[in-house]
Amino acid sequence: MVQIKAQPAIIPGAERTDMYFHLLKGKRVGVFANQTSMVKQTNLVDTLLKSGITVVKIFSPEHGFRGTADAGEELSNSTDTKTGLTIVSLYGNHTKPTAGDLNDVDVLVFDIQDVGVRFYTYISSLQYLLEAALENHKPLLILDRPNPNGFYVDGPVLNMKFKSFIGMQPVPIVYGMTIGEYAMMLAGEKWLTPEANKINSYNIAAKPTIDTPFHVLVIKCKNYDHNSKYNLPVNPSPNLKEMQSIYWYPSTCFFEGTVLSEGRGTDKPFQLFGHPSLPKYLYSFTPKPNAGAKSSKCFYQTCYGWNLSGTKEDVLKKVNGKIQLQYLLTAYKLFPGKDSFFLKNDFINKLAGSDLLAKQVKQGKTEAEIRKSWDADLKKFKTIRKKYLLYKDFTS
Repeated sequence: MVQIKAQPAIIPGAERTDMYFHLLKGKRVGVFANQTSMVKQTNLVDTLLKSGITVVKIFSPEHGFRGTADAGEELSNSTDTKTGLTIVSLYGNHTKPTAGDLNDVDVLVFDIQDVGVRFYTYISSLQYLLEAALENHKPLLILDRPNPNGFYVDGPVLNMKFKSFIGMQPVPIVYGMTIGEYAMMLAGEKWLTPEANKINSYNIAAKPTIDTPFHVLVIKCKNYDHNSKYNLPVNPSPNLKEMQSIYWYPSTCFFEGTVLSEGRGTDKPFQLFGHPSLPKYLYSFTPKPNAGAKSSKCFYQTCYGWNLSGTKEDVLKKVNGKIQLQYLLTAYKLFPGKDSFFLKNDFINKLAGSDLLAKQVKQGKTEAEIRKSWDADLKKFKTIRKKYLLYKDFTS
């Protein structure tokens, strides 16, 4: 009988405490974190404090430090009830730390679980934190985490004319990089502010020290590569409740730019989507307010559309390592009011990264034709991406 060797468990950078605790001792530490910033069963902030490390401030992204706020919900600064630490919200009108925010900080630590999708705003928060660290001469330690969608690269590359907080750089929707690799690309390609771009010390040291001014360090994951299918132990945000939603998210988040419900207010966001005006022979569901979606589209209305739920294995086969456009194209064809399908605020263009996708859908382009229009930009991005990979790639 042939024995199959078990794959060693993936260990996120935060859990490799022997690699970085000594770098933080005696420092005043500012931590960018949320509910995904876990060291086994304990939040990173609590872990650092228990180890005698001085944490002076918490910075939090979209959804807040505890990860319970709705998408887009405005958050103000607050106090963490458990630790008494000040929480500085870096979302809404205050996305980038100021010099005042960093006055009492010696070193910054970034530890957030990303999902590897351009319009998921944690990489935008990462960029602003990286810029602030360099501009204010604060060392930055990035605790890397696996990318659950890190096994492929696909989608339209953002046109910088459509730059926004949900897309700040010329990368495709699925960019196939961990948060640490992405940070190295931001720095290496000089995609930061002019002042931050003046700093050239971006190398990742094998035995890092944190005493070098302007130094950016990444603590790598162990036993991870870009063929890995990593199951997130903590939901990264209220509407990504299952791995199935995370796998479908790059494809079905386009519906946020339409009048259709993308499943917010159900137990399977981004796996269910539909609208009351679509044919009644389709799958039906009724979205209602819940803890992660206090307000959204089509609440209390019976919607007709699609249910893409299934096992993780089934969903992975359906996604098949690429963005699936057929649902957007079919929904548009079946929708009776073509002029009202896309939201009037052109949010679809921010999601897609240009106005081309909406035009292609309206023109009746096929999925193959649309995908072909991505080829040149994707090829260029993949060349850039390879320079910053810290782990074995799925193409090698």
